[in-house]
Amino acid sequence: MKKRPLLIAAALLALTGCDQINEKLGLESPEKKEARTEAEARAVGGACRHSGRAIEDCYAIYVWLPKAGVYAGWRDMDEYMRENQIETIAPQLPPPEPPPGARKKKRPAADAAQANDEATANDAAEAAADGARR
Repeated sequence: MKKRPLLIAAALLALTGCDQINEKLGLESPEKKEARTEAEARAVGGACRHSGRAIEDCYAIYVWLPKAGVYAGWRDMDEYMRENQIETIAPQLPPPEPPPGARKKKRPAADAAQANDEATANDAAEAAADGARR
């Protein structure tokens, strides 16, 4: 009976090195995760360029992806589009929401500036509505 926990521990240690078991369990090695994230960043960068978005906009929208990969994809697509005289395609859908926990915190100054912009827009809308009523 005392051998059973030892046998289970040995089996678990043997299975942790098996890539097929890890994939079935949903575990991913750091190297594979980094390669997947880099490939996603390059694809997003290329798609941003094809849709006519500025690289800075891509960085702001896709904050959870590495900037180097986004830039590499954007640059490759830019070169490809110039060589083949391809026009940009305007995006039809809004950008996706970032995955949970990936959103970066806003700076307090940015929050204040956004609140100021919203207040200014609301004031302008109210002034326009008052002018239309008169």
